[in-house]
Amino acid sequence: MQWIIDWFYRFLGLVLTVLLAGMVVMVFGNVVLRYAFNTGWMISEELSRFFFVWLTFTGAVLTFKEHSHMGIETLTSRLSRRGQLLCMAATNLIIMACAYIFAAGAWEQLEVNATMYAPVTGLSLAWVYGIGMFTGAGVFVIAGFRLLTVLTGKVSDAELDRFAGGHGASAE
Repeated sequence: MQWIIDWFYRFLGLVLTVLLAGMVVMVFGNVVLRYAFNTGWMISEELSRFFFVWLTFTGAVLTFKEHSHMGIETLTSRLSRRGQLLCMAATNLIIMACAYIFAAGAWEQLEVNATMYAPVTGLSLAWVYGIGMFTGAGVFVIAGFRLLTVLTGKVSDAELDRFAGGHGASAE
């Protein structure tokens, strides 16, 4: 089972690489075409904007998995192990609630914008708003797994240290 999870995160990394490369090629190519040949790719601006949205929201899931989001550990670093575990559980509950609200809002926006189309590519705007559901669901699942490790007492010292502001390796 762990190899499937690892493969999925490696796949996400590959998706991010492809999205970033696509943005670079489209934007740089468009700049060269405009300044050198007084022409350009109309599709470039729209697709690079879509790619940026997908890059940001997909990267948020990967960043959350790797504990790389900004955190404020002033209080948690001073707590006892039990206090840190309680804080970790509360934090993950709050994150799960926010991720649920985010995914539900993305679903509502998807329904509203599914019949609207981008002016140049003609792609449904569901492609833009749908990525929010992936992000919300991904963060929800990761936070749920972390909450489960707290509730079952399987949090490693390295993971707790990382949560409390240390630089220990993640146990995931």
